[in-house]
Amino acid sequence: MANNMTDTIEKPDTQTEQATTAVGSAKPASTSWFNRAVPGVKQHLTAPLTAVETEPSTECSSCHSMITNTALIFNCYVCPHCDHHLPMSARERLQWLLSQVDGELGQEFVAKDPLRFVDSKPYPVRMKEAQTKTGETEALVVMYGKLRNLDIVACAFDFRFMGGSMGSVVGDRFVQAAEKALAEHKPLVCFAASGGARMQEGLLSLMQMARTAAAIERLRIAGIPYIVVLTNPVYGGVTASLAMLGDIHLAEPKAMIGFAGKRVIEQTVRETLEEPFQRAEFLLEHGVVDEVVHRHQLIDTIYRLLAKLCSQPNVEA
Repeated sequence: MANNMTDTIEKPDTQTEQATTAVGSAKPASTSWFNRAVPGVKQHLTAPLTAVETEPSTECSSCHSMITNTALIFNCYVCPHCDHHLPMSARERLQWLLSQVDGELGQEFVAKDPLRFVDSKPYPVRMKEAQTKTGETEALVVMYGKLRNLDIVACAFDFRFMGGSMGSVVGDRFVQAAEKALAEHKPLVCFAASGGARMQEGLLSLMQMARTAAAIERLRIAGIPYIVVLTNPVYGGVTASLAMLGDIHLAEPKAMIGFAGKRVIEQTVRETLEEPFQRAEFLLEHGVVDEVVHRHQLIDTIYRLLAKLCSQPNVEA
């Protein structure tokens, strides 16, 4: 009986037993679930953030590349990729131009609402919004100081302030700048950027065309230089008055300059006007402006012209 039972028990496979022994011998005897290594979190390596992603940046309106605001400031708001000239605020432009700022004019003038003008919102509300947006009280900023060794008076339009439109306060400030230049025999420089006269003041804004033209004529009679720099864009009543009455007219590259807008002219003449119509380069070819100057060379150009006109020695930057 015993022999029969012994015969019926299968003997374990020798190879299987050796394999099991080998696997078991590979693990230490004390291995358990408690002291197993905890699987870690896999770290996905990513590229470090660039300056454009970590700093306040601005998109170029021409090539749509992103440029840090710091890079724009150091490059005079010129795109380093496509050389497009981005707009500058009036205060930044004057502080960039003047080597030394001695004072500011016209801050005592405040706009009124003589017509009680209302379109989609009242005129005082629009003024308040523009002042909050720009930090300026009006569309024209006037400063006086030194451009290297020259004493000058300079003014600049801020297009962010209601499209740089010219109202009564803009006229007051420009006339005050011209009177100071006349009284102290200093040259006057104007950076124009405007959509024209301000419709919210009606006839009062149109009167500023005659006022500014009369002030410029007094400068001409006295032999005081008046240089205009046309930036993008300059239209309407500003073009028809103070922006086109300078002794010398400079323009930044590709600036749009005209009286009526391109679409208005196309509707009037019933023709399609192709590029570069109303661009600075187009106006240079037709004798409207004297020179198109890159922003990087603009300060040197203005200084050389004023030093020549004022019979002053030309000093190095």
